[in-house]
Amino acid sequence: MSPDKTVPDIAAARARLTSRRAELLQRLERVDADQRHLNDPLSADFAEAANQTSNDEVLGAIGDTVRIEIADIDAALARMTAGRYGLCAACGKPIEAARLAAVPYSLRCTACID
Repeated sequence: MSPDKTVPDIAAARARLTSRRAELLQRLERVDADQRHLNDPLSADFAEAANQTSNDEVLGAIGDTVRIEIADIDAALARMTAGRYGLCAACGKPIEAARLAAVPYSLRCTACID
């Protein structure tokens, strides 16, 4: 945040979001590779294949969560470009500095998240 703590430091937030996005893209590549069994082909053994299928379901859920966070980050970056970053989508007031520090792609202030 800037020294007055009411206006977000856009450059720092952009750097943080961009870095997190890169990390998530790497994680998504690993998840996708694991789901395609590039390094671990499906086993012919029924019990092992069932275990691998169960693991694929978990990987799918992880991949979905990663994709959602990437979309949230992309939306935050777009709000930065539009000059709306750090403003609550519900009430239009500034989002608290602590909230943006914890979740830099927050859409709403703490009063509006209920």
